[in-house]
Amino acid sequence: YLDITTYSTPSSSIAALSKKGMTRYALSMSIITLLFVNTFYHCDAFSPTFIGGFALPKIQFPWDNSENFQFPSASGENSSTLKPGDTIAVIGASGNVGKLVALRLSDTYKVNGVVRSASSELKQFFEGREDRVKLFESDLLEEFDQGGESLLPALRDANAIVICTGTTAFPTNAWSKSGEFSVTDEVLKSLVDNKFSVKDAIGDLDALGLNTPNNVDDRANSLVLDCWKKAGKVPKKRVIMLSSIGVQRRATMPFPILNACGVLDAKAAGEASIKKSAEEQGYSYTIIRPGQLFGGPYDNNYYLGTLFQLDKDAATQDVEVGKGDELLGDTLRSTLAEVTAQVCEVNSGKNMDFAVVNVKGDAPTVEMVQERLQAL
Repeated sequence: YLDITTYSTPSSSIAALSKKGMTRYALSMSIITLLFVNTFYHCDAFSPTFIGGFALPKIQFPWDNSENFQFPSASGENSSTLKPGDTIAVIGASGNVGKLVALRLSDTYKVNGVVRSASSELKQFFEGREDRVKLFESDLLEEFDQGGESLLPALRDANAIVICTGTTAFPTNAWSKSGEFSVTDEVLKSLVDNKFSVKDAIGDLDALGLNTPNNVDDRANSLVLDCWKKAGKVPKKRVIMLSSIGVQRRATMPFPILNACGVLDAKAAGEASIKKSAEEQGYSYTIIRPGQLFGGPYDNNYYLGTLFQLDKDAATQDVEVGKGDELLGDTLRSTLAEVTAQVCEVNSGKNMDFAVVNVKGDAPTVEMVQERLQAL
C-alpha cells in the first residue's frame, strides 16, 4: 500500500500549499513514489521521538498490572534474572511504543528512559511515576562523534536495556535529524547524484547523519551496546530489542518491498550486534518481532495506522507468539509493551527471537500470556 503520509508534517496540509509549492510537491511525490513503493506495514515500535502538541492519552492495558499483583517465580532463576527494583534503560522511551514499554516496566522496575527531548508532554505522560521513571536526554545520531557521552549517565546503573528506537522503512519526515522536517530535497539530490541508484543514494543519506535505517537500527544499536559496556557499574543481565517480522524473510514477498531502502537489512545487522555483544559480555538477549503496529497512543502521523487510527482493538486482542520469524499479522502497541515487560518479569524468551501478533478474540489473562511465553 502507498503511504500517503510521506513528506507531510503535522502542521501542514496539501490544501495549504501554494500553487508553486503544490507543483513541486507533486513532482517530488511522483518521483519518490516510483522509487520507493511504501507499504501499509511499518514497524513504528522503532519510531523516533514525536511528541508534538497532542494531548497524551492515559493508556489502559488490557491486563491487570496493579501493584498488588504477584508475579510467579521466574523459571531457571539465577544471577542473570531481573528482580523487582532492578533498573532497566529504555532507549527511545518517547516513541509511540517506547513510552508504553517504559510505563509498563515501571510497575516492577526502575526505568531510565533515554529520549531525544524530555518535553513537558512526555513528563505529563509519566505523571505519578517520577520516583520510578527518570528521563535522560540523548540524541543518538549526534553521539556518533561524541563517543556516546550523553548516554553514559542512563546506562551506569542499568541491569538491562530495552531498545525501542527505529525509523520508517521509507523516506519520510522521520528521517530528518529532528524528525520534524521534509527530507525531499536531500532524497532527490542523492538520487540524481547517484544516477537513481537507491542503494548508493541511501548511502549518501546515511553520511548526512539522517535518521536512516542504517544509522538508527544498526549504528545506534552498536553505540548503545558499546556505551553500556564502558559505563555499566552494576551486573548486566539482559538486552531486549524490539525488531520486526520479516527480518529473516527478506527474500520472501512482501518483505523485499518493505526492505527496498534496507530497513530489514539494518535491523538484521542490529540484531547480530546484540547477539555478539551478549555472547561476549555474558548477558542474555531477546529479539521481539511485532507486526504492523496499531492502537494508541497517536503522537505522530507518519504511519497509516496512526494517521487514520485504524484500530482493531475491540475484536483483535488475543495474543499469538511463535519462535523465530514465521508469524504474519498486526500487533497492538499495548500488547507489545505487555509482552516486553512479561519476558522480564517471568524470565522467559532468553537467548532467542520470537514474533508476537494479535489475532481475533478477547484479551488473554496475565497467566495465559505467561504460559505462552514460557512455552517458547
